[in-house]
Amino acid sequence: MGKVRVAIVGCGGIANQKHLPSFKANADKADLVAFCDIIPERAEKAAKEYGTADAKVFTDYKEMLADKSLNIDLVHVCTPNVSHCPITVAAFEAGKHVMCEKPMAATTADAQKMIDAWKASGKKFTIGYQNRFRDDTQTLHASCEAGELGEIYFAKAHALRRRAVPTWGVFPNKELQGGGPLIDIGTHALDITLWMMNNYEPVSVSGSVFYKLGRDPKGPEGNVFGPWDPETFQTEDSAFGFVKMKNGATIYIEAAWALNILKSMEASTTLCGTRAGAEIHHGGSYPNDELIYNTVEHNQLMEKVISPAGVVDFFEGGAAAEAVRENTQWLDAIINDGEPLVKPEQAFVVTQILEAIYKSAETGKEVFF
Repeated sequence: MGKVRVAIVGCGGIANQKHLPSFKANADKADLVAFCDIIPERAEKAAKEYGTADAKVFTDYKEMLADKSLNIDLVHVCTPNVSHCPITVAAFEAGKHVMCEKPMAATTADAQKMIDAWKASGKKFTIGYQNRFRDDTQTLHASCEAGELGEIYFAKAHALRRRAVPTWGVFPNKELQGGGPLIDIGTHALDITLWMMNNYEPVSVSGSVFYKLGRDPKGPEGNVFGPWDPETFQTEDSAFGFVKMKNGATIYIEAAWALNILKSMEASTTLCGTRAGAEIHHGGSYPNDELIYNTVEHNQLMEKVISPAGVVDFFEGGAAAEAVRENTQWLDAIINDGEPLVKPEQAFVVTQILEAIYKSAETGKEVFF
């Protein structure tokens, strides 16, 4: 096929920081022909800056999908988590390819509806886990695929911030987001950890979720995005989970927007294998991404460190390298009838585990699959 005709649903932060600049970098592959947002001014601004000359603006995604004159091929869903499901399902029913921002959904039930609609449509589907496209994650994944770490039987998924609660949009709104840091940044760390292990068969999950600093009147002090309102802070400020896999492997996941901790990082992982181990340090306390292998050579414990120069995310409106790579690979999969790197079945398992952590914390019991 020729250039992909794209519609954007949700013209807020993630669309402007990631999706729209990435499409601009791939202008030879796609045209942005429709923009939808419940705030019309946002859709109009995005259309003016990134759209084709005849791009249309909507406040209702159903009206947009029903407009046959647009000949939309692809829909990008960039809305709050709880709305991912109905928009994605409607797009598939309209015969469109879909990329949905992470996480796939706020609940496993919604994620299953999305999977069912995708399979019935015959179209392509992916979830926005752009951290797979970073240099460090690509390198470590190649090592895992080559068996250099051996059997990976223990791992940690890291998504910890010391004080970096997002104070814009609907992030602290549990009703619209389905959760806080666990579903927001923990999802990235868990995705890359499962991907490295190539293990998507969880057996049970135990979780703890804390509502401490978010509701403390002194909690907002020192927040890098400015103070939040403890009276309206609905989500957890930290969450932790322990996952047992079918083959006996275990994963510990830690996620926080606010935690009294010295070292912070997100979209990071620690892998322990039978032949070697590896750690990725990204974000937070690490200005440059670090990939560290640990092994034994000549009867000596060894560490091998790769510290690339890194990039500045979204500098002057330009998307980070990984976001452009994600967009390029996705568009190529549509144009050339290939497979996206992030598969829906994998993202579904991430949602299953995240929901199980919340349920375990709520009931005080281990959740079995």
